[in-house]
Amino acid sequence: QVQLVESGGGLVQAGGSLRLSCAASGRTFSSWTWGWFRQAPGKEREFVARINFNGGGTAYEDAVKGRFAISRDNAKNTVYLQMNSLKPEDAAIYYCAAERNWVEAASARLYSYWGQGTQVTVSS
Repeated sequence: QVQLVESGGGLVQAGGSLRLSCAASGRTFSSWTWGWFRQAPGKEREFVARINFNGGGTAYEDAVKGRFAISRDNAKNTVYLQMNSLKPEDAAIYYCAAERNWVEAASARLYSYWGQGTQVTVSS
């Protein structure tokens, strides 16, 4: 029933910023866990960020700490990923994901709902 749709990707120069959005159709709950993952060509999907049910607990992959920020707006049924100081190595397809239960481990296998992804390209 739940569908996730990402938007906000595009082409930016290194050092620039983008804000990705993930809008959920269907019913979701504030207790759900939301995450962002990314996948570059020839590489496995990797964890980027996670936000917990109250919005206060977040986790980030080491490479994006201090540059990316995940947030959620429960009233709008939307999760965001603000990406600053983008680097060429950040280029990938970015996916949002959701899980009904609390998820702490940074594993894609723990998430049940996935969007189709949005392309982020960073030029050097």
